[in-house]
Amino acid sequence: MSTVPPPDRSDDDPSPSLSDEQLEAFLREAAEGGGTSAPKEPSARARMVARRLREEDEAARRADSRGGRKDQGPPSPPGWRTGPAPSAGGSRKRLVGAVVGVLVLAALAVVAVRPSLVLPDDEGGSGQPLAAETARPTGDPADSGRATPEHPFRGSPAEQWAEGADAIEVPKAKALSGMSEDDVAFALRRTKDLLVAANLDPNVLRGGQPDKALAVLDPKQPKLLPDLRRSLREPDEEHDPLLLFTRFDPAEVRRAGDVVKVRGRMRATAGEPGVVKVDADYTFVYPLVRTNAPDGPVARVIVRRELTLTLNDPAAWDVTEGRLLLEKYYAEHNNTDCGVDDGYLHPGFADDAPDGERPTGAAVDPYDTTVPLTPDGSCGRVTRT
Repeated sequence: MSTVPPPDRSDDDPSPSLSDEQLEAFLREAAEGGGTSAPKEPSARARMVARRLREEDEAARRADSRGGRKDQGPPSPPGWRTGPAPSAGGSRKRLVGAVVGVLVLAALAVVAVRPSLVLPDDEGGSGQPLAAETARPTGDPADSGRATPEHPFRGSPAEQWAEGADAIEVPKAKALSGMSEDDVAFALRRTKDLLVAANLDPNVLRGGQPDKALAVLDPKQPKLLPDLRRSLREPDEEHDPLLLFTRFDPAEVRRAGDVVKVRGRMRATAGEPGVVKVDADYTFVYPLVRTNAPDGPVARVIVRRELTLTLNDPAAWDVTEGRLLLEKYYAEHNNTDCGVDDGYLHPGFADDAPDGERPTGAAVDPYDTTVPLTPDGSCGRVTRT
């Protein structure tokens, strides 16, 4: 009877003499230049563990390159270019390239600008539209993926948001402050009309006149309408139409598709006798491409607006019947050049090359609406678009 030689187990994986943890520790030590002698271990298993370690290290490097490591801050840009001299309201800087400007503005008050860096988006992500908001959110939305002209919201929390005017839901009205239910319903509807006309009207987004938005406001409110019209006609640092209107230069950019994603809420509360207040807090996400490169990279601009409008009883107040007073309005513009006072938002694209001085300050998440907007004058980084 012939003797069959035992099988060669050099490439098999018999019962290991070392645990996975011991072998991984050895391989990592060896890769870093430490260790003196290899343990006795089957080669197939060693190769398997080594391959897994290489894959894990490569995944970690990719995550770092995308800014995905949460234990580290955003990577420093090559440089930043400073803009105009600081104004009384805070420092103002011009950003160029893959950068974000977070612009916090208060009506007839100080202007605070936070220049920021856009961190690249992660991969993947999709889902069903979210239900409308009924209160200020308490958690931070997640994002993944990278935008393309065909999928301009990929990688953004806004991918699951409702779109356009339908996303601005008018809550049920009730009588308040001596005003009827119909009066309150009217105030809520006209607040929506203003938001839609100022931020979703295609003509206004291309830099046209926001006549429908202006028609909501009371001409008896001192200086408001003249100042707004002046800002639209001759914008400058002191007269900025972007406080209330969203506008892009059609010679520079155009929308990637027809969809604007919207999320937020409004509510009516009682003011003084004969006054109904409507508070609105909405975020608009605009995907854009360069006008001369419609198939090129997509830049998303995120605009958050917080405003309070009032409907006053004309029998008790010197107001125009059917018009609203604008009590306050704040805006935050993300992924746009700061210190540019031409009345347009200027998106930062990922393939732009930043230069100049790096800003300082805390990182800002443009999708975080858990805190009210305030003009704090700080300069910081924006973590995503």
